[in-house]
Parts: sequence; structure tokens; C-alpha cells
Amino acid sequence: MDSSMTLLSANIQFLDTQLALIHIPLHLYRNFLQSILQLLLPNATRNGFDNDSGAVQPPTGWPNEHPFVNISITPVECSIVCSRTLASELFVPVFNLLDAQSKSQMAITSEDFVVMQVDGEGLDAGQRVLELTSPLALAGISIFFITTYYSDYILVPLRHQEHVVKALEERGFHFEHQTSSYVNSFHHSRKQSASSLEVQPPNTPPPTTLSELQTRTFATLKRRNIVPTVDSSIRLVQCAGRPDSTNGMNQSRNRNSMTSAADDALHLGLVKCLISQPYPKFLSLTLTDTESASLLLDNTLLPNFPPDTLLSSTGDYLTAITLDLRDLPMESTGIVCGVAGRLVGGTAGQLEDAVEMSYLSTARAGTVMVAEEELERALGALRGAENGVVSTPD
Repeated sequence: MDSSMTLLSANIQFLDTQLALIHIPLHLYRNFLQSILQLLLPNATRNGFDNDSGAVQPPTGWPNEHPFVNISITPVECSIVCSRTLASELFVPVFNLLDAQSKSQMAITSEDFVVMQVDGEGLDAGQRVLELTSPLALAGISIFFITTYYSDYILVPLRHQEHVVKALEERGFHFEHQTSSYVNSFHHSRKQSASSLEVQPPNTPPPTTLSELQTRTFATLKRRNIVPTVDSSIRLVQCAGRPDSTNGMNQSRNRNSMTSAADDALHLGLVKCLISQPYPKFLSLTLTDTESASLLLDNTLLPNFPPDTLLSSTGDYLTAITLDLRDLPMESTGIVCGVAGRLVGGTAGQLEDAVEMSYLSTARAGTVMVAEEELERALGALRGAENGVVSTPD
């Protein structure tokens, strides 16, 4: 593949849902475990769980009943993305039982978000992120980016949906009224990559170039003493449920039908992961109503799944570079975008390609995943940006 120019074609469509983002401190994770299990297994009864043993009432149908759900447990937080209805039914009642101090540490967004599904064949995540998020970041639009096994998803505030459409159309994305999707074909350099997080401060003009955005990002990180953190004991695997099960991609199904053996093995494995003591080391689960479950998880969780339950994209492990953004105001913007751009720009040379990355935005953190063998190059680029890197020993 030409290392300087590539052709990117991406289809984008808004999913029919309005979402809430939930930040749960890790020390409160077990308070919300039953709510999380109910989110995973929506047909289970409210009293169908044993939080210690993990015993569950078998659901009457595995396929996810909602257009989009993400459950992520990282070294920073537990982050939930689900419909506003589910947030109100499953999480608000538990929140109301917390003491005042715990309530102040948790957050459920009052603002609704919408989610776009992005399909881009044959291209690395960095190219797709650059293509889609750079116009939105430069327009000062809030973005959360989630890479999954099959697709990428971009969350934006509902109130900015029209601005998102305008920003994408100005960059050549065309709205297809018949399919409610956007289609784009652009030439871009592989030596760039971008992502974005959060929303632009109300009275601050957005940056006019990616270079300016990157400068602002590192100035913000330095001012807040936020450094990229690596826990070398976490080795991640990107995988998914097999699409030949009842929740397979684009397969018709009866939502009231009993689950298949493959589905049972998959959801039992997920429950085992979620009830890990005191919480999973790293797990990000994305559920939609059109695709198999997509997982990014620490390799130590793999034994919870029987053989042949999961598809894996590669035999290589990924390392997570994490930014703890809990001390940043929610209106901060461009954090992951600036860091990703610096990583790609600082690792591309005449004799080698840029480091390939994937992305996970959670409620109060940003995580960039790179292959283990690329970690030193990635950290070298960050050091070149005059940011310290904290490495957590095994």
C-alpha cells in the first residue's frame, strides 16, 4: 500500500437512539454490578442475579434489544453508554441510594448523545479516525470514539447533530436520503491520525488547524499535570462473538427465540468477566442490534470463554496508553485527537510507517491502543512532545 496516500471510503449512519454517558468510580463498581448485568441481559428479572456467584436467570433471547450499549472497565473508571431510558431505570435508582460523597464522585450526563456507526473497509483505525473526527474536532463538536471488532462508533451531543452533518458534508461526505447514511471518498496521508473527546468550551473559538489543536491539547495536559499512563501488566485482545450465532450480523431473528449454545457460552463468559473480583482489569463490551458482541479485554479474561466462542482479529496483544481525564472539565476538547496526532506524526519516517492505533473514549478517560512491539516508538513520540509517561510495573 502507498504509504503517503490512501483512498478512504466510509459509510456513516446515525443509529435510532438517544444515549446517556455514565461515569462510575471503580470503588463503586460493585454497587452497580446488578445494574450492569441487567443491561447485559435485559430479559433477566430484577432479582435474577447473585452478585457473588454470578448465577443468572437465563435470558429468553440473546440479541441486544437496543441499538447501542457500551460497558467499559478501565484502570480509570467504569463507563457506561446506554439509552436514557435504561440509565433512568437501571442506574438512577442505585445512584439515589448512595451517600452524598459517593454521589459527588459519580456522574450521569444530563445531555443526550446520538451515535454514528462507521463502516470503512480495508483501512486501519487511524485513517478512519482522521477522516471523520478531524472536521468535527476543528468545528468544536464533542466526540467520543469507540473502535470495535466490526465497526467504529462516534458519539456526539444530540444538540450538535445538525452541526455534525454540516461539518461532514463540508469535507465531502454526502448524505444519502434513501439510506440515511453518509458516503465519503478522500485522499489522505497515512502519516496523520486524529480523534477527539468532549466538547469545546463555550466561549473559546475552535482551532483552525490540527497543528493548533495538538498544541492546545498538550498545553492543557501539561497545565493539569495529566500524563499518559501505561500498565504493562495489561495485555489486550480485540475480539467478537461469532456472527453465526443468533445475534449474528445482518441475520434475521426472532427476539423471543431461545438463545443458541454459542450465545449461552458467550453471555456466560461475559458474566464471569463482569463479576471478577473486585472488577475486571480491563474490559470494553459493545452491543448493538445488528452485530455480534464486540470485546476489547485483558487476555487473563479469555479463559472465561470456551474454545471457539470468540473471533480474534489478530494473535498480537495490544497495550493501552491511558489518559485519566477526571480532573478536566467535561467541556474540554481534543485530548485524544492531539495525543493521537502526535503519536502518528512522531512515529512516521521515511523508512517506516506510523504506529497503528485503535481508540476507546470512555466517560472520563481516553485510551489509545498500540501493538506491544510498537509501544516504545509510541512512548518516544510522546516524550518528544515533552510529556512525561508513567509506566506501571508488572
